[in-house]
Amino acid sequence: MISQFFVLSQRGDNIVFRDYRRDVQKGSAEIFFRKVKFWKEDGKEEAPPVFNLDGVNYFHVKVVGLLFVATTRTNLAPSLALELLQRIARAIKDYLGVLSEESMRKNFVLVYELLDEVIDFGYVQTTSTEVLKSYVFNEPIVVDAARLPTLGPAALFMQGNKRMPGTAVTKSVVANDPGGRKREEIFVDIIEKISVTFSSSVSYSSISSACLCSFADTLDCYLLEAWSILKRLGVMLSNDDEQGYVLTSEIDGTIQMKSYLTGNPEIRLALNDDLHIGRGSVPSFGYSGSSGTGAVILDDCNFHESVHMDNFDIDRTLSLVPPDGEFPVMNYRITQEFKPPFTVNTLIEEAGSLKAEVILKIRAEFPSSITANTILIEMPLPTYTTRVNFDLDRGIVGQNADFKESQKKLEWNIKKIVGGSEHTLRAKLNFSQELHGNITKEAGPVSLTFTIPMYNPSRLQVKYLQIAKKGKTTNPYRWVRYVTQANSYVARI
Repeated sequence: MISQFFVLSQRGDNIVFRDYRRDVQKGSAEIFFRKVKFWKEDGKEEAPPVFNLDGVNYFHVKVVGLLFVATTRTNLAPSLALELLQRIARAIKDYLGVLSEESMRKNFVLVYELLDEVIDFGYVQTTSTEVLKSYVFNEPIVVDAARLPTLGPAALFMQGNKRMPGTAVTKSVVANDPGGRKREEIFVDIIEKISVTFSSSVSYSSISSACLCSFADTLDCYLLEAWSILKRLGVMLSNDDEQGYVLTSEIDGTIQMKSYLTGNPEIRLALNDDLHIGRGSVPSFGYSGSSGTGAVILDDCNFHESVHMDNFDIDRTLSLVPPDGEFPVMNYRITQEFKPPFTVNTLIEEAGSLKAEVILKIRAEFPSSITANTILIEMPLPTYTTRVNFDLDRGIVGQNADFKESQKKLEWNIKKIVGGSEHTLRAKLNFSQELHGNITKEAGPVSLTFTIPMYNPSRLQVKYLQIAKKGKTTNPYRWVRYVTQANSYVARI
């Protein structure tokens, strides 16, 4: 049961506010924003998606810079409330085409009409765009997407000289194109979020000269001297032991579809012939991991209610009549081995009692024809770190490094990384107190976030997208694109 629903801008301005039950104070929006903006509880500086304040439960999600918030005094399941907020945001985007502060303000009458149909006296009725079309009659005011800032996936899908049209993410499902005509097209996105954890890599600072001297009878003095020189120069090896091996790996994927086809024709979507569901469904000799040529094995999956699987076991094809709006055709999970798209090497070198040097090297392990975007590398530093000086690779445009003193962590941003390339960051740390023990126990782990268009490590492919034609004059446009994103990509030190 929802008491209130509202949408706030990044400044805390009320864009939409609806009070369904009048059992929560009217100033709840301002109370919520102040609490989230100045959150300092539990040693964290970012508010959790769910919290309680003065007997009121607040649920919120952030979508393209906007805060979608729901309040209630009842003991509502958090997962239900958060899923509802995501679906409301998706329904509004389906109708407006562009989800932004400007588009919502220009279409506030339409947004309020949607909210009145989605929630009635605090109870959820429906979030289906197709069902809402029967009850919502206002036409959206189209906002020019060219004037909007670039937001994540909206500008990601470029490969060579071919680019998806901007309407892929900014087109309303109910409004016609200029001239009164509706362009026949359908979009299919294969989005995979990967989680990888690497074991600790070699750190030369953890090996002292005293330890090496204990092996003096087996090591030549020249080798000792060479080792010392390598330490001072900060040379990092490129073998697998330095990087560390993969402890855990998982892929959470979804096949998203958005249809602008008139008449709701039947669609046939064909996947890999060597696709198997469940590890027990494929013989052991047919398994060689995602990096090879073996079968694609899904641990588990589920399908949208509109999907028919009559021929799925025979030729791996799905048939469906797509509803209006964006919806997931299929969700799947894979724990099959795959080659990680990035390797990260970390070296921490002690340079005295109050100084240390950190060297981070990131290498793209995907083909040179693919480019990763918006890469962020983060590394927590010892709490007594006071200042950090950075040395970046020269000639590389679109990268910067920063030391977040309040959070005691290092941030390295890289705009683009081409497959097969390497980038190195050197950071000189200054401490307020002398080092005690191993510094690697107080720093790290290194975490990455990134987006890689037109790349998917699972090798799940859409072979063809067939549309049942009702007339010979129509030839709908078909767009299929792939995106890989980091869910939890961590390298221990």
